[in-house]
Amino acid sequence: MPSTYAELEKQLKISKRKHNFDKIKSAYEYATEMHEGQFRKSGEPYITHPIAVAIIVAELGLDSDSVCAALLHDTIEDCRTKTNLDILSEKFGKDVAELVDGLTKFTDIQFENKEYESIENLRKMFLAMSKDIRVIFIKLADRLHNMRTLNAKSEKSQRSIALETMHVYAPLAHRLGIQKIKNELENLALKYLDPIGYEEVRRDVEYKYGESKQFLNNTKDQIIEKLKEMNIKFKLEGRVKSIYSIYKKMYNQNKSFDEIYDFYAIRVIVDTELECYTVLGIIHEMFNLVPGRFKDYISTPKPNMYRSLHTTVIGRKDVPIEVQIRTWEMHEVAEYGIAAHWKYKSGDTDKENIAEKLKWIKTLVENESDDSDPDEFLRPLKIDLFEDEIFIFTPKGDVINLPVGSNAIDFAYSIHSQVGNKMIGAKVNGVIVPIDTELQTGQICEVVTSSSSKGPSRDWLKIVKTSEAKNKIRQYFKKEKRDENIVEGRTDVDREFKRFAKTYDENLKNEAVENVAKRAGFTEVDDFYNNIGYGGLSLSRYIARLKDEYDRLFAEKESKNADPTEAIVTTDKDPLSEIKREKKNASDATQSVIVDSIDNCQVRFAKCCNPLPGDNIIGYVTRGFGVSVHKYDCPNAIEGLKKPEERDRWITVRWSRVSLEQGENTTGTFETLIKIYATNSLNIYADISSVFADLRVPVHTMNSKETSDGDIIISLTVSCKNASHVNLIVERLKKIKDVIDVTRGFS
Repeated sequence: MPSTYAELEKQLKISKRKHNFDKIKSAYEYATEMHEGQFRKSGEPYITHPIAVAIIVAELGLDSDSVCAALLHDTIEDCRTKTNLDILSEKFGKDVAELVDGLTKFTDIQFENKEYESIENLRKMFLAMSKDIRVIFIKLADRLHNMRTLNAKSEKSQRSIALETMHVYAPLAHRLGIQKIKNELENLALKYLDPIGYEEVRRDVEYKYGESKQFLNNTKDQIIEKLKEMNIKFKLEGRVKSIYSIYKKMYNQNKSFDEIYDFYAIRVIVDTELECYTVLGIIHEMFNLVPGRFKDYISTPKPNMYRSLHTTVIGRKDVPIEVQIRTWEMHEVAEYGIAAHWKYKSGDTDKENIAEKLKWIKTLVENESDDSDPDEFLRPLKIDLFEDEIFIFTPKGDVINLPVGSNAIDFAYSIHSQVGNKMIGAKVNGVIVPIDTELQTGQICEVVTSSSSKGPSRDWLKIVKTSEAKNKIRQYFKKEKRDENIVEGRTDVDREFKRFAKTYDENLKNEAVENVAKRAGFTEVDDFYNNIGYGGLSLSRYIARLKDEYDRLFAEKESKNADPTEAIVTTDKDPLSEIKREKKNASDATQSVIVDSIDNCQVRFAKCCNPLPGDNIIGYVTRGFGVSVHKYDCPNAIEGLKKPEERDRWITVRWSRVSLEQGENTTGTFETLIKIYATNSLNIYADISSVFADLRVPVHTMNSKETSDGDIIISLTVSCKNASHVNLIVERLKKIKDVIDVTRGFS
C-alpha cells in the first residue's frame, strides 16, 4: 500500500524525539505541490516515495530537519523549473537545504562497472557524508524504499540497482551499524540477483523453522524460567538467520542447507551491563558451550559500535543455538547504529565521540582534492568499507581495529602519522617481527620508533593494506620528497617508453609527456612526474595515452623525413622484387598500414595474432599474396626472424596516421581474439555477453573448453577499433566476478 502522511505522523508521535510538526507538515505540502503530476513506474503518485522515505528516517530516530529533507530530497533534481536551493533555504532553513543539496550531488552508482564517472559519484557521496552524516541516513532510507518497490522496474534496471545495493549500500549500512536496514537490503538485492537461489533458501527456511518451531519455543521457555528464578528483568526473542546470511554461507563455504548449524539464535535484552555477564553465566550453566564460539563485543566493540555478548551452546537433540546478550542501549545501537544516539545539535550528545566514530569516513576523502585518479580512490574504499576487521591491542590496552590482512605498518599509521614515519621496527606479543607481519585479532603490537629515522620507504605503499596508511605515506613523500618524486616519476615513465617505443627518441618522449600532462590538467611536467613519483597518480592509467601520443609524433616525424623521389635499388635476392614497387610510400586499400617504398600492394592482417592500430607491427613478404602484417610479439614473427633464410622477408611496416588518429570515430572493422579464463559458473556467459552488449562490441565466434581443474577457457573473436579499444574490453571483462584472467590470444 502507498505510504500516507497520516502514517508519517503516527511514526513521528511514537518516536523518541520532539519533532516540529508544523515544519514537517509544511515540507510535505511543498513536496506535494512540486511533485504534482509526477508518477512512479508503478503508477502511484510520486509523493508516496518521499513520504515512505521520511517514515523510514523517522523510524531511525532522526531529527525534524532530516525528516523534512527526506520529504524534499527529490525536488531539486526532479522539479528544477519550480524550485531551487535558495527557495528551500528560505522556506525550511539552511540545514534542510544543505541536506537536500548533499543528496542531490550524487546519483545512482554503477559500482559493478567501475567507470570513472561512477567512481566520482562515490567520492562525492563520501564527501557529503563527511560533512553531515545525516545525508547517508536519508540516502539509505531512499534506497531501502526503492528496493521495496523495485518490481515496477525493468529486469535490466532491477539487476543494476540490486548490484549497487549489494556492493555499496548494504555494506555502508553495516559499517554504520544499521543492521535492520542492512539485512533487508541484502535480502531484497538477492531476490533480484539470484531469484532461484533466494526462493530455494526462503522455502528451506520456512520449512525448517516450521518443523523446529516447537524446539526453539521449548528452549526459550527453559531460559525464561531460569531468568525469572534469578529475578532478572529481561526480554527474550527467538529468530533464525536471514535468507542472505544463509545463502552467503552456503555458496561461500560450499555447504548444503542442512550443514548450516547456526540457524537458530536467541537474544536476551537486559537493563545493565552487569546483568549481561550474569545471564551469560546462567546460559553456560544450563547448556554445553561450543568451544571457540564465545565473543565479547561489550569489552571490545566492533568498529560500527556494535556491542553484545555472543555464545553458541548445544540445545536438545544436539542442535547448536547462538545466544546474544545485550542491554537495551546496545540493542538500539545494534539495530540502528550511530543513528540510535544521533541527537543532532542537542546537549546530550558527545560531539567529539561521534566525530571519532565517523573518522573512517573522513579518512576515505581526506585526499580527495589531491588524488585525481578514481581507481586509486576505489581500491582503498573496497578495503575499508567491505572487508572484515581485526582487533589489535596497544601495550597500554587500547584497541585498534584494522581490516583483515593489515600489518604492523598499518597499525603504526592508525596511531599517528609521525609514529608511522618514524617507525623502524615492531614487536608482536613482545617478540620482534618483520614490519610487514600480518596481524591477528587479540595480538599486542608495539611500534619501535627512532628520531633518526629517514622516514617511510616507497616500498611500503605496496605492503600496507589500509587507505589511511597509504594516504599518510603519500602525503609524506608529497611534502618532503618532491625532488626525489620527480626523479622517481621520470624514471618510471622512461622505463615504460623504452619498453614500448619502436625507436626511442628523447625529444619525442619529452614532447609526448608534456602533451599528455597538459591534457591531464598539469601546467608543469614536473608536477605530473611528482604525482607519479609519490603515488598520487597511477602510471598504468596513462601508459596507453603516452604510447598513442608518442606514436603520433613519431609518425609525423617519419612522414616529414620521407623523400618521395628517392629511387629504390634492389637485387634479385630482395624479396620485395616479388611485389610491384613505386617511388613513394603508400597505404593498403584500407589506408590502415603503410609499407615503406611499396604502392598498391596487397596487405592482409595475419590471423595468428590479429594486429590492431596502436600495436607494434612487422610485415612479412609472402610468395604471391602480398605483405602479411603481424604483431611484433607474435610467436610466428619471433620464430620467423630466427631463421636466416626468412630474415630478409621481414620488413618495416607501420600504421597510417589515419588509422591512428581516427580511433573512436572508426567503425569496428578489425577482428581480434580474446581469451577469458574463468570459474565455471551459471552466470559467466550472461555476464560476458552483458559486457559486450554494453560496449556495443560485435562478437563473431565464441568457443569454450573446460580445463583439468574445472575452470573454463572461453575464446571469442570480436570486432574492435584499435589496441586501446581492445584494452578497454579486456579491463571490463576482468571485472566480472568469476573471471580469473583475460588476454588477447594467439590462434
